[in-house]
Amino acid sequence: MAFSGALTLTDLNDFITPAQACIKPVEQTNPSTKVNEPGAAATEIQIDASGSYYEVSNGRASGQKLQTAEISLNDCLACSGCITSAESVLITLQSHTEVLSFLSSNPPPSSSSHRIPVLSISPQSLASLAACLSPPPPLAEVLSRVHQFARTLGFEHVFDTTFARELALREHISEFEERKRRGEGALPMLASACPGWICYAEKTHGEMLPFIARTKSPQQVMGTLVKEWLSDKWQKRPDQIYHVTVMPCYDKKLEASRSDFYNDMYATRDVDCVITTGELDRLMREKGWDLAAPPPPSPSSSLTPNPFPTLLTHPGTSSGSYLHSLLSHISESSPVPLTLTTHLPRAAQVDLEEYTLSTPDGTPVFRGAKCYGFRNLQNIVRKVGRAAGVQVGRGAAGRLAGGARRPVRAGKADAAYDYVEVMACPGGCVNGGGQLKPAQAWLDARDPEGFARDWPASGVAVAGLGDASARWGDKAWTREVEKAYWDGREPAFGLPTPPASPKMGGGGAEDPLDALAGRVLADLCRPRNGTKSVRWYEQMDEEAEERRRQCFRTEYREVESEVVGLGVKW
Repeated sequence: MAFSGALTLTDLNDFITPAQACIKPVEQTNPSTKVNEPGAAATEIQIDASGSYYEVSNGRASGQKLQTAEISLNDCLACSGCITSAESVLITLQSHTEVLSFLSSNPPPSSSSHRIPVLSISPQSLASLAACLSPPPPLAEVLSRVHQFARTLGFEHVFDTTFARELALREHISEFEERKRRGEGALPMLASACPGWICYAEKTHGEMLPFIARTKSPQQVMGTLVKEWLSDKWQKRPDQIYHVTVMPCYDKKLEASRSDFYNDMYATRDVDCVITTGELDRLMREKGWDLAAPPPPSPSSSLTPNPFPTLLTHPGTSSGSYLHSLLSHISESSPVPLTLTTHLPRAAQVDLEEYTLSTPDGTPVFRGAKCYGFRNLQNIVRKVGRAAGVQVGRGAAGRLAGGARRPVRAGKADAAYDYVEVMACPGGCVNGGGQLKPAQAWLDARDPEGFARDWPASGVAVAGLGDASARWGDKAWTREVEKAYWDGREPAFGLPTPPASPKMGGGGAEDPLDALAGRVLADLCRPRNGTKSVRWYEQMDEEAEERRRQCFRTEYREVESEVVGLGVKW
């Protein structure tokens, strides 16, 4: 399978180059061999005239031909080599051509081997699509147009991921309260929906893993909803559903491939394929679909009922509002009114902001930070590490030469932060590497000094949308996508949290959103008392809580490099 045509490399300032571990031509067949010399290779390899590899034993080739090693998608997550903030990791089996291949080969619904195609799209992707239209339509209208297009391809259900984000926000609030109550987890809690940040922490700062939140991202919560909750409602097995997500980030492809999100019983993943916003746009263009044109009305008989609320609103940021949901939760649950203050550590550095909730007498009760981009991320990791009393290494190679580590001491980092929302991309998810680039005409409408210019009137030709020379990460363009995300409104930083959409009615005990979340939780966790609905923050029996962790939590691990490039003998 060829790489997606929408996958490109850009001029990143934080690219970490591939390590020697990425160049591994053969498998080592004697993993139990002990190596006394630090950094030395455990296996010597001889190459014959035909280019075949043989293991050398006692100075002579053993005669056993070594098998060629295959680097799979999951292996990308198990090395200490490369990761970028723009998710420009080259991936083969996660592309829009793979989606088309499945849809064309999927048997008809009357067949027993038919799999139900489901498409889930993130609000950041909808915002990127909307920003490229003039004028940008509301996200609900863009979602409707995408829905119609997906139905022409053969998708039977199309959802947005905002309800999954709602459940993820509720669960990460529960996790934060658990860490404070039990004192088992280290603080500050580093939370994110960003797999790029998680990979960075695993590969280069393994000592920080105790701080990372275990709550699944909205994409993976959506995978649980589709493959576990909806499959039961549809009376289908998880492997009878083909789930595709549209995300603003290439690293979401890597996230979906993790073994944490694989169902061994049914041999299926929670998310079968991930395509980016750019790949969806490319697919539309290949099929001649004009996103700017309103879709024709569909007969009501052809529309499938949506079990989830659509495009839930929320306070905070366009990257998921992890920090702001927690700020609102603490404010609501406090017995005294709290005052929120914001601090920018560096002038005009909007990608690094600090927030403090204080009592009327000025006593701080919560300190949090929003940290976007690898430049800020490295600084925040060092700061948290110093406050926690841990040694923050520089990756596997650095730890080999750097000596022993100090253990994590939970709670000591309270003096720095209680909570940090982390995203790998500057500007957050609306500026993900998989988003649409600005039209070159939009960029060239301004001269180098920022003044508007009518270049066509001056006889200067300009290119169209997606031109190769358009820049990723243009700050002005990111603000346009941000504006489209909020449907032209200012971001909402107020209460309540959990966020409630106006379409779902007001708050109170009978809030439909609370009721739906409670039903989903009860259906997935099956509490012993047999109740059909539970409150999200309610403690259930031990077995039900374990199922809850399986559905909404995951685990991370420190990754050590198995290959030291300087120790390989050829």
